Parts: sequence; C-alpha cells; structure tokens
Amino acid sequence: MVDDSAVGVTGEPFTLDIERGKIREFARATGSANPDYLTAEDPVIPPTFLTTAFFWQTGESDPWQAVAMDQRKGLHAEQEFVFHGPPPRAGDRLTGRSRIESVTRKEGRSGTLTFAVMVTEFRDETGRHVATARLTGVETAVTGTQRSGGAGQPAAQSQGQGGAEAEVTA
Repeated sequence: MVDDSAVGVTGEPFTLDIERGKIREFARATGSANPDYLTAEDPVIPPTFLTTAFFWQTGESDPWQAVAMDQRKGLHAEQEFVFHGPPPRAGDRLTGRSRIESVTRKEGRSGTLTFAVMVTEFRDETGRHVATARLTGVETAVTGTQRSGGAGQPAAQSQGQGGAEAEVTA
C-alpha cells in the first residue's frame, strides 16, 4: 500500500553524464532514424532520453522507494519531459534531484487507484534548470494476475485516471 508520508521526500543529487554513444544506443533502441541522434558529433538527446536517469539513481538519490508501492499492483501510468531551453547534448553533465510531489486516490471500477507522482529536476554544470521529468505511477486495487482475469476469464481493459483512456505524454 502506498505510503502517503512519502510526499515531500527528496533524494540526494545524482550525476548524469550525457554520452554520444548512449544517445546513439537510445535512439536505435527506440527505432529512431534521425541523424541528429545517430551521426552528429555532439548530438542532442532524444526527448525521452532522460528516462535513463533511473540507471544513475541509486539508494539515497531515489525517493521512489519511500512510496512503498506494491509492484504486484503497480503500473507506470505516465511520463512527461519538459525542457526549459535547448535540450542537453553529448558532453553535458547534468545533476538530477528527485522528489515525491503527490499521492492521490480515485475510485475505479475495480476499487481504489492510488497515484504517486515523482518530479526530477535536471540542472547543467552552471546550475541552469534544463529539464523537468514527471513520472506517475499507479497502484491498483488488484494484482496483475487478478487484472488478467484468471483461468477462462477475459482480461480487464486498461483504463487511465478517472476511467478514461490514459494519454501517454512521453
């Protein structure tokens, strides 16, 4: 069960080095043929590249642990990236810091849905705020096996917040 006291928990800063090879690997993994990512000497990052910050966050820099979401009931509901100027490029070093922004609940068809939002701010070496990432996770009232319907039962249709189809921002 999601812990409401996680709201406001802030992780320690972490460093994210933007590397040309990692930009190329990410672009290829996501099916991009954009030469700005694949062949440029100092490529800009693809819009969703900052999701790789999860590989750089560990222990004290990851406040998501405080949410205590039951992963058997957890879903990645939404991801948003906002750039506050030109996107970072290969060779940039960013410092990220994440905090739990909110925990909210809504009633769904199968029970209570609990939404947790984590915001990560990224700053460059001068301290300029270059990007914000917002992750929304949801804990459902039932586990994944219960959602899939069990033996001989049809799977439940996936719904977003408030019962409407979820909009994917990323």
